[in-house]
Amino acid sequence: MARMRVTLVLLVALAAGGGLAFGTYRYMQNVPVKTVSLPTKPVVVAATDLDLGAELRADDLRVIEWPAQSLPQGAYQQPDELIGRGLIMPVIQNEPFLPMKLASKEAGSGLPSVIPEGMRAVSVRVNEVIGVAGYVLPGTRVDVVATAEASGQKDPTSKVVLTNMQVLAAGTKMERDVEGGKPVPVSVVTLLVTPEEAERLTLAATEGKIQLALRNPLDKTAPATPGVRPSTLLAFNKVQPKTTAPRALARPTAVVAAAPAYEPPPTVEIIRGDKRAHEPVR
Repeated sequence: MARMRVTLVLLVALAAGGGLAFGTYRYMQNVPVKTVSLPTKPVVVAATDLDLGAELRADDLRVIEWPAQSLPQGAYQQPDELIGRGLIMPVIQNEPFLPMKLASKEAGSGLPSVIPEGMRAVSVRVNEVIGVAGYVLPGTRVDVVATAEASGQKDPTSKVVLTNMQVLAAGTKMERDVEGGKPVPVSVVTLLVTPEEAERLTLAATEGKIQLALRNPLDKTAPATPGVRPSTLLAFNKVQPKTTAPRALARPTAVVAAAPAYEPPPTVEIIRGDKRAHEPVR
């Protein structure tokens, strides 16, 4: 009888708990969800990665909703304001377009729009070695090392002629082969220079050989180097004779005469009975 009571109470408890859980679940399902909507504004972003100097087209742009409280300053809201303009800085996908990354409407697109006022873009031919094994990319900084022979001298000299030059573009263009007449790929690096630096770079590339030295973009130093020649590079250090410090003169010491050795006087053995004695002879 007691066992039946316990079983009955357990069944009633399970039924009550199941009903309460089901009722709670139904109630939570019917509770309306409160949504908080933030105010947004349309912003034009890049639909894909765009390189420096690219001309913006309609396919390169798309409009997304951006939170109004964190809207980038100067962001564009209409794609018509950007179509046809050129980029002076690379842009990645979903990045908003800002005025600092766009050329003016009158500048057009391509590399000319990237060149600041008073500067020039000069291209030089390079190979895999001169181009630092492909690490010279747009935006990097390089030093230009020239190797040439001075007038009247047969000893070539290597010297850093330009420092901290910005690379605008690096790629391959097609040129016609002089002998075969067929197009051949040629690697070209374009540097941003002043007119005076353009003259030095052109002379170095024409009169001798140039080498690009990749540098850290945070390094702004421009150390002055004297240059190096083969005679200096391959010179052996002459063996300098060893010099010893002069010895200090020893102080004169007094000569002490050796004492004459002591010679015992002659003795005479005297026997008195059973005793013997040695007496000196004076």
